[in-house]
Amino acid sequence: MSENASRLREVRPEDAFDVEAVHAWLAPRVPALAGRSAPGVRQFSGGASNLTYLLDYGDLELVLRRPPHGHKAASAHDMGREVRVQQRLRPHLDVVAEIHGFCQDPAVIGSDFYVMERLEGTILTRRLPEGVQLPPERARVLGETAYDTLADLHSIDVDAAGLADLGRGPGYVRRQVEGWSRRFRDARTDDVPAAEELMGWLAEHQPADVRASLLHGDWKLDNLVLDLSGAPRITGVLDWEMATVGDPLMDLGSSLAYWVTADDDEEFGLVSTQPSILPGMPTREQLVERYLARTGLRTDNWTFYEVFGLFRLAVIIQQIWARYSSGHSTNPRFANFGIAAAVLLQRAEKLSGCR
Repeated sequence: MSENASRLREVRPEDAFDVEAVHAWLAPRVPALAGRSAPGVRQFSGGASNLTYLLDYGDLELVLRRPPHGHKAASAHDMGREVRVQQRLRPHLDVVAEIHGFCQDPAVIGSDFYVMERLEGTILTRRLPEGVQLPPERARVLGETAYDTLADLHSIDVDAAGLADLGRGPGYVRRQVEGWSRRFRDARTDDVPAAEELMGWLAEHQPADVRASLLHGDWKLDNLVLDLSGAPRITGVLDWEMATVGDPLMDLGSSLAYWVTADDDEEFGLVSTQPSILPGMPTREQLVERYLARTGLRTDNWTFYEVFGLFRLAVIIQQIWARYSSGHSTNPRFANFGIAAAVLLQRAEKLSGCR
């Protein structure tokens, strides 16, 4: 990933691991490492869940993923699941990284981890990197390409990909509403709204599942590796830790919670993590219409999916804020996450008519 230099930093002391032990485990699994010494290691600053590191061998760069320290939800940070999704999906979607090895031996670094190829391209954050320009026409193509690719992911036959067993059958929407409501209550701190009326609205207005598709779970521009040398093109998709099988409109709604545009209110703009605000970027309404046309799906209840997406993102941010405020993380990026969670909850309440 020829990423912005600002995304790489020295490894935080709390996230350090035994580099020599990793190299000793990895070298027999990657023939190109024969005879080499241990790599230099830097940490990617993006992301707020599983930890990601660059293993720099000079002319060869690899990426290591591992769970964070501290409290973890029971079903979160499952490295084996993340590996299996990518290995089985790779033949059906050419933007998935190759996995070089998966370690389940706690004697190596104290947790599961895996190592994958480093995908080449640019990863966008809220501000465009130096030298990158996205005039309106290219911004439009980027936005459309991102959601065309999501539609294509949702159209993959999960049985053919060997991933149908990731799902738990009908009732995905109900399980998501119940699960995220429970997680919010478990992670709530006194400085954010209780959101009981909002959670009641979601329970009351939930639709039936539209179909079972493979879901990414965290689809946003900073999880896409891009070739921006011409018309924007996706060369890689990262962070499969939340992938599952379920209702694709729930995945779309969750993704669009990140899609802040120029006409949104200022408070919502403060939680933006991607350059969707650029002139020419499609609106959320345009992306939904395009996605539905590409997948053949229909819905007369889009507000539910939009509200759910905002609530789910609020819960994710709140879980991180709870870890930070209790001292389990010292990452300064999380210092304002309590405010961000409150902003998202208030927006969801307004859209649903709860306030």
